[in-house]
Amino acid sequence: MIWFLILAVAIWGVGHVLGSPKSQRWLLIGLLFLAIVVAQLVLPDGNGLKQAIGGSSAEWVIVAVLAAVAWGYARVLALVKARATPAKDETTGKFSTTELDRYARHIVLREIGGPGQKQLKQAKVLVIGAGGLGSPALIYLAAAGVGTIGVIDDDVVDNSNLQRQVIHTDARIDMPKVFSAEEAMRAQNPAVNVRPYNRRLTEENARTLIADYDLVLDGTDSFDTRYLVNRVCAELKVPLIAAALTQWEGQISTYDPANGAPCYQCIFPEAPAAGLAPSCAEAGVLGPLPGVVGSMMAVEAVKEITGAGQGMRGRMMIYDALFGDTRTIKLKRRVDCPVCTGQT
Repeated sequence: MIWFLILAVAIWGVGHVLGSPKSQRWLLIGLLFLAIVVAQLVLPDGNGLKQAIGGSSAEWVIVAVLAAVAWGYARVLALVKARATPAKDETTGKFSTTELDRYARHIVLREIGGPGQKQLKQAKVLVIGAGGLGSPALIYLAAAGVGTIGVIDDDVVDNSNLQRQVIHTDARIDMPKVFSAEEAMRAQNPAVNVRPYNRRLTEENARTLIADYDLVLDGTDSFDTRYLVNRVCAELKVPLIAAALTQWEGQISTYDPANGAPCYQCIFPEAPAAGLAPSCAEAGVLGPLPGVVGSMMAVEAVKEITGAGQGMRGRMMIYDALFGDTRTIKLKRRVDCPVCTGQT
């Protein structure tokens, strides 16, 4: 056995001098050990080589078993340590060379710069709805380098969606929208962390879900969902960027009563009567319109995260695509609002 130890030390020393990886050195030592065990088992007693390597075959087999047990114990211990150590959050680490090149046009903007791009990487944004408004908002948030993007929707991609919901494709018809959106975002920017929630936002899950995010974008076409999102965001003091569409017109505002702005229910105290606000399926909608307004949502999100410029708090932008007109109106809090009364 002394010859084995001498050869093992020689292999390790020569490998160290040559700069060979430890895994290769262990592999060579393992092969040497295996060759000795095989020789002990195969060669007849009295054979010169068998006597030269010394020991009986039983001793070498025992050593092999003990070595295997030690290696297995080390592997199990390494796995336990790996599970006990929190995984590194890639959204808070340094920028890779690829990311620096990708976000160069942001970094040279003095309103964003390197600190702003880092804020984007560390931000967590939840988008409610992966439809017309959610499509451009999601893809531009991913392109901008927002570190964590959540998207919740319980619908599947339908052929009729593809006229305006550009994050989806014909090949992904019948796929849940959140997974279709996830595929598109990951293809656009593999560095972002996408969290798809294939479910409906409800009273039971809204608070837990929204509490994990810094900013919420609401692009749904359901008044019940809008009021729910507004109420939870106001309660948790999470800024809400919400937009809506109808035929040729879109609107967008940031609702943030915790910072002095009105909430959604301040401006729309109650849902309109049935028939007064028809859905896109009933009234129609211009295909590119969601792209324009959804992109505005992404713009406001980037500004909100980085602190660039002036956001849409206390203001609503209305875009009329038919006549190429954009106007902004001021919004005020309602003193008797049941959602945000008392918030400062």
